[in-house]
Amino acid sequence: MRALIWDVDGTVAETEAEGHLPAFNEAFAALGLPWRWSAGHYGRLLHVTGGRERLLHDMAARADAPPPAERAALAAELHKRKNALYAERVARGAIAARPGVLRLMDECTRAGVMLAIATTTSANNAEALFARLLGPAWRGRFAAVACGEDAAAKKPDPLVYRLVLQRLDLMPDEAFAIEDSPVGLAAARGAGIECGITASVFFADACFDGAAWVRADLETPAPMTLHGLRQGGSVKIGPSPAPASRP
Repeated sequence: MRALIWDVDGTVAETEAEGHLPAFNEAFAALGLPWRWSAGHYGRLLHVTGGRERLLHDMAARADAPPPAERAALAAELHKRKNALYAERVARGAIAARPGVLRLMDECTRAGVMLAIATTTSANNAEALFARLLGPAWRGRFAAVACGEDAAAKKPDPLVYRLVLQRLDLMPDEAFAIEDSPVGLAAARGAGIECGITASVFFADACFDGAAWVRADLETPAPMTLHGLRQGGSVKIGPSPAPASRP
């Protein structure tokens, strides 16, 4: 294994529960909208990747949503406000890294294993989180970073992972991914990359067929080390498709 590729939201930190959901609700209030997303409703919306996409999906089912021709502009304004509110929450330390994430990143760096990011969150959201967790020079820790603006098709489409492989100049079997959700798993496996799961709070009971392993986090029940990743981890739950050719 030459590279460890990280998803961001829900994987590096519980950003959905602790950041994005409250920020969406604050954005609704700021624009005078009566909408409030519960944890259960937001969990269902997470099957739609992308913040603007979630807003449009939600509006399509709302009787009090604006006419279809006005929804894209409203979704864009809400998403912009949500991102600013999210960045404020991150800046004041409201969101911490999940257990074992920073330790494993450090272990990879010491061992010469490249780190990369494959996410469909925005570059601004990634900047806010990693600058807080790793400092202003965080990009120097990663050999490749691909965010939502880089991939026209969002997860579960494998495009963002294929883009990262291309930037790393690696074959799929030379990398390993860590995700927290079924759509993330599908994206990694669609690119031919083996993938381990640290299920986030919204996907604790989800099905992860095809994952290399599934854990509560990178420290439970025992610390997941680089050696463990190379050996395939702890819990095998299903066969994996054959690796894809070089993108």
